[in-house]
Amino acid sequence: MPEKVKERFNWPITIALIIGLVTVLFPLYMTVVIAFKQPSEMTNSIQGILSLPAHWSLQNFRDAMVVTDFWRSLFHSLLITGVTMVLTILIHSTAGYAIGRNMGDNPRFRLAYYYITSGMFVPFAILMMPLVKQTAQLHIDNLFGVILCYLVFYMPMNVLLYTGYLKNIPLALEEAARVDGASTWTTYWQIIFPLMKPMHATVAVLTALGTWNDVMTPLVIMSGGGMNTLPLAQLTFQTQFGTNYNLAFASYLLALLPILIFYLFAQKQIINGVVNGAVK
Repeated sequence: MPEKVKERFNWPITIALIIGLVTVLFPLYMTVVIAFKQPSEMTNSIQGILSLPAHWSLQNFRDAMVVTDFWRSLFHSLLITGVTMVLTILIHSTAGYAIGRNMGDNPRFRLAYYYITSGMFVPFAILMMPLVKQTAQLHIDNLFGVILCYLVFYMPMNVLLYTGYLKNIPLALEEAARVDGASTWTTYWQIIFPLMKPMHATVAVLTALGTWNDVMTPLVIMSGGGMNTLPLAQLTFQTQFGTNYNLAFASYLLALLPILIFYLFAQKQIINGVVNGAVK
């Protein structure tokens, strides 16, 4: 009889995972509980904060939608995020393909790669004031200017991801297409671009998450323009509702749902894209 294999239990890893799970779930629990509570149920005691609502009501959500002009702000956020995501995939994947396939033989493409990726090390605080002045002078201190800034901000990371993922796609496919008479442009759009679907999903979600939750870029560029995204509209709760966290947390949950649903649908592609591209 073969000796029974002794099961091993890694306690340090297990404890670390439990701590990580609690760290993630506890703020989410607090957000949901406070969003459904009435202000009268909020007390200074720990038990009063952690306890479940006495009556589950959607009134906080209705009030939060009125205060933030929810549907108008949601439209602006969806427009900025959607357009940025589509243009990011089209432009950054093309740039990543051009650089990735030529940087090994052409030093100019290698220099372009280093120049673009070095943008990851430039903090936004340095760019903030020049951007405000330039967008105002060019009369693009609006939704278009915000989208244009996002295309530039996310280009370094996305080009890095795309060039890494291209190493998984053999050159033999492109050589076979050229033998059949396909141009470089046709080869890219009909062969390479569909094969980069996992990386497209990764880039789309990472870009959408950053764009959807960003406050500073719309704040400094569209300030005073009367156009609010959801994060900008939620700044109202920090002044007008200084102690009423119930409406604020209800608004946060409303803003969380669209991007959470999008992430759940694309999570499989995200994992494949990161594993195959980022480690190269």
